[in-house]
Amino acid sequence: MKAGATVREPELEALWETNRVYESVMGAKNKSHRFLLHDGPPYLSSDKIHIGTALNKILKDIVTKYKSQRGYYSPYVPGYDGHGLPIENAVVKSIKGGRSAITPVELRKQCREFALKNLKGQEINFKRLGVWGNWEHPYITIDGKFEATQIRVFWQMYQKGYVYKGMKPVYWCAHCETALADAEVEYADHTSPSIYVRFQAEDWPGTYFVIWTTTPWTLPANLGLALSPDLDYVFVKTADWGTLIIAEALLEDFKAKTGIQDVEILSKVKGTELENRKAKHPFYERFSPTVLGPHVTADAGTGVVHTAPGHGHDDYLVGQKYNLGILSPLNNKGIFTAEAGEPFEGQFYEKANSLVLEVLQQHHALIAQGKLNHSYPHCWRCHNPVIYRATDQWFVSIDSFREKALEEIRNVSWIPARGENRIASMVEGRTDWCISRQRVWGVPIPVMYCTSCGETLINDALIQNIVRCFETETSDAWWAHEADYFLPPGTKCSCGEGHFTKEMDIMDVWFDSGITHTAVVEARAEELGSLPVELYLEGSDQHRGWFQSALLTSVAIRGHAPYKSVLTHGFVLDQDGRKMSKSLGNVVDPLEVINQLGADVLRLWVASVDYTNDVRIGKELLNQLAEVYRKVRNTIRFVLGNLHGFDIKTDAVPYAQLSKLDQYMLDRLQQIVQTLTDAFDAYEFHRYYQVLQNFCVTDLSALYFDVTKDILYTAPKNALERRAVQTVLYELLSTLTPMLVPVMPHMAEDIWLNSQKPNDAPTSILQVPWPVVVDQYLNPVLEANFKELLRMKDAVNIALEIPRTGGLIGSSLEAAILIETHSEESAELLAHISSAELATLFVVSSVALVNTVPEEIIGQAEGPLGSAMTIYAVKASGKKCVRCWKYLDSVGQNAQHPELCHTCLEAVSLG
Repeated sequence: MKAGATVREPELEALWETNRVYESVMGAKNKSHRFLLHDGPPYLSSDKIHIGTALNKILKDIVTKYKSQRGYYSPYVPGYDGHGLPIENAVVKSIKGGRSAITPVELRKQCREFALKNLKGQEINFKRLGVWGNWEHPYITIDGKFEATQIRVFWQMYQKGYVYKGMKPVYWCAHCETALADAEVEYADHTSPSIYVRFQAEDWPGTYFVIWTTTPWTLPANLGLALSPDLDYVFVKTADWGTLIIAEALLEDFKAKTGIQDVEILSKVKGTELENRKAKHPFYERFSPTVLGPHVTADAGTGVVHTAPGHGHDDYLVGQKYNLGILSPLNNKGIFTAEAGEPFEGQFYEKANSLVLEVLQQHHALIAQGKLNHSYPHCWRCHNPVIYRATDQWFVSIDSFREKALEEIRNVSWIPARGENRIASMVEGRTDWCISRQRVWGVPIPVMYCTSCGETLINDALIQNIVRCFETETSDAWWAHEADYFLPPGTKCSCGEGHFTKEMDIMDVWFDSGITHTAVVEARAEELGSLPVELYLEGSDQHRGWFQSALLTSVAIRGHAPYKSVLTHGFVLDQDGRKMSKSLGNVVDPLEVINQLGADVLRLWVASVDYTNDVRIGKELLNQLAEVYRKVRNTIRFVLGNLHGFDIKTDAVPYAQLSKLDQYMLDRLQQIVQTLTDAFDAYEFHRYYQVLQNFCVTDLSALYFDVTKDILYTAPKNALERRAVQTVLYELLSTLTPMLVPVMPHMAEDIWLNSQKPNDAPTSILQVPWPVVVDQYLNPVLEANFKELLRMKDAVNIALEIPRTGGLIGSSLEAAILIETHSEESAELLAHISSAELATLFVVSSVALVNTVPEEIIGQAEGPLGSAMTIYAVKASGKKCVRCWKYLDSVGQNAQHPELCHTCLEAVSLG
C-alpha cells in the first residue's frame, strides 16, 4: 500500500540488473533503426555526484528510455573523464612531501587508482538514480585503447597541418603552473590597479604618449604603443606633465579620471599620422614603436594602448605585424626572471604591481592611479586570477577549418535554438586552441626532439610504435620508458644525430573528451553504429567545452560535426534562485533527496522544470513534487484495486456498449498519449509533468473515479456497467504504466509487478513499448458534447450548493436534478446520453427532463449554451438505499430486503 521508495527502489534496480533488462531490451532491437545519445564524460575528481550531474544523467535516461520504447535501438554507454589537473592535485595533496617526494610513474599510478575508485562511486550513484546503460563496459579516457586512438587523432590533425608548436600568449595559471584553454577560464569580479603612464615621444621633446592600463606588472614587457587609424588624436598642453597625446574622444574622460583640468589643445592629427614613431620606455633604456591596431577603440583609456606581445592576444597579433618581438619575463610560477632586471627579478607578478608604480613615480611617469573593479578571467580549477603569458605551446590552428566548422554548426539542430548563435559566435571569435599542458597526469603529446639540434621528430613509424605501446601499457609507458623504447631502430635526425628526448607536455583534457566520437563511437561501431550520432546532451557551459572540442576535432579529421542534434540544459539554483554554495548552506545533495523521497521524486523534478533555462530546487519544491508523485501513485492504486477479478479476455465490454462517460475517458486517454508523445519528441518534458498531473487529478480522480466508484462498489460483479468501467480502467492501466517509464521507472515497475498479465508478458515494464493512439477511441463529437456536459455538471453543483449550505440536503444523492431545455441545441445535447448516465455523471439519485418549472425547487442554475437550459434541484423521491445511498422508489419493494434498491438487491442476490 505504501510506496516505501527508499527500500523498494533498490530492490527494483537489483531486479533489473539480475534479469539483465537493459541487455534484453537492446538485444531485441533492430540496430539499423538507431537513436544514439552519446554520453559526455563527467569528471572523476570525486566519487560523489552533485545535483547538476543528477539533472544531466536523468535527462539522458529519460531520452534513451523513451526512444527505446518507441522502437529505436537506443544504447547508452556511460563515460568518464579521468585525466587532468584536479585529480593530479588531489593526489599530490595526499602525498607526504608533495610532488617532489614521488616519481612521475608513481604519481600517475596513484592518479589512476584515484580515478578508478571515483568511477565506482559515481556508477553506484548513477544506478541509484534509475539510469540504465551498459554499466559493465563504460568508456573512460584513461583506458589504453582510448589513449592510443587519441594519439592517432592527433597525428591525423598534425598531418593535415592543423597542429603546430609556437610561442604565443595563452591563458596561464601561475598557481597551477599550466596553460589553460578558453573553456578552462571562468570570469569573476576582480579589483585591479588603474594607472595612466606617459611615454616620451622621441620626435617631439616635452611631448608624451599617454597609456592607461590595469596590469602595471606587464610594463616591463612593453615593446610598443598601439593607436587607432580611425581616431583623431590631440596634442594637449598641461602645466605639470608637458604636452600629452590623447585620443580626442577620450580627453574629457581623461581629465575627469586624472583631475587634470587646465589644458590647452595645441593640434589634432589622425592616428595614421602617428604610425612608426618612437616613444621612450618610462624606465628602460629602449624605445617602444608606435603601431596601428584595429583593437584600439574609444571605449576606455586614452586611445593609446600599452602593447606587450608576450602578455596579450591583440598585442601579439599587432606585434607580429610590426615585428615587435615577444618578451615575457615570467617563469611558470609567475615570478619575474632576470630578463625583467632590478628591482623586479624574483618578484611574483601580482606583488610587482606596487614596485612598478614606485619605479614609475621615480621616473616621473605616473600621471594618476586608482582602482578598477571589473570582470576578470580566473582559473576554473583553483579560481585564482590568470594571466596571458607567451610560452612555447602546442596549438590547433582553428583558422584552418573555421569556416567549415561554422557551416557544420548551421547543419546541426540546436535545442534550444539559441544554442546555435552561442557556439557559432564562440567558434567565430576563437583564437587557436592551446592543447598542451605542463602536467604529468594526461596523454602526452607524441613528439620527440633531437638532443643535438632541437628539431622536432614525429612520423608515422614513431606514431605506430606509440599506439601499439599505449594499447597494452597505457600512456603510463611514456614516463616509464626512455625515448629509445618508442623509436624505430636506426632513427636519425636530419642533422645526423640519433639521440632524442620526449615532449613531456600532456594534451588538454578537452582534447581527451573531444575525441570520444572516434575513441568510443567509431571504436565501438558494432554496439553504437556510425557517426554522426543523433544527440549530444550536456549543460549550456559545454558550448565552450565539450560540444566545441568535439566539433573541432571531428571537423578537422572528418569534415563534419559528430552530432545531428545538441540539447543543452541550464544550471541548478536553490529555491530562491541563488547559486548553490557550501558557505550559504543551500546545497541540495541528490543522494539525500533519494534517501528521503526516492529517486522517482527527483526524476519527477527533472521532468517538471524547463531545463532550457536555469532551474530551481529546494525542500518546498521537492515536497510539492512528492505530493504529485503520491497522487499519481494513488491514481494507479485505485485502478489496480478495482481491477480485482477482471479478466480482459472474458470480461471486456465492446466499445459500442460502453457508457458515454466511459467512451469520453478513452477519448481523453488518446489525447494524453498524443500530447505526451509530441512533448517527448520535442524534448519538452515539463509538458509531461503538467499533462500527467492534470489528467490524474482532474480527469481521473476528480471526475471519472469520483463518478464511477458507486458503480464499482455497488453494482453486481458482472453487471455491464461495472465491467465497462473496469474495461476503461484496464485501458488506463495498460496505457499509463508504460508512459511512466521514462520519468518514474521504479513506480512503473512496481505497478507492472502488481498487475495481472498474460503468461507471455515481458519480465519488466522497461520492455513494454510506448503506447500509440487507438483511432477507434477518438471521438471528437463526443468530446465536444462532454465539454458542455461537464459545464452542466458545474451548474448542477451550483444548484446543489444552496440547499447543501442551508441544511436541506447533505449528500448530493439526496437530490434529483430536473432539466428544462429552451433550444434545439440543448435538446440535441441531451438526446445522446441517457438520464441514468446523467445521474451517474452528476452524482445525484436521478435526472429527468421537464417542460415546465417544477414545484418545491430547492436550488436552481443556468446551464451551459447561454440561457438554453435551466437546471433545477429538488429533493429526491423514494427512500435511501443503505447500500448505494441513492434515494429511489424501488427501496422497500422487496419484503426480504426492504432497505435495498433494485440494483443493490440484484448485486446481493448474485453474491
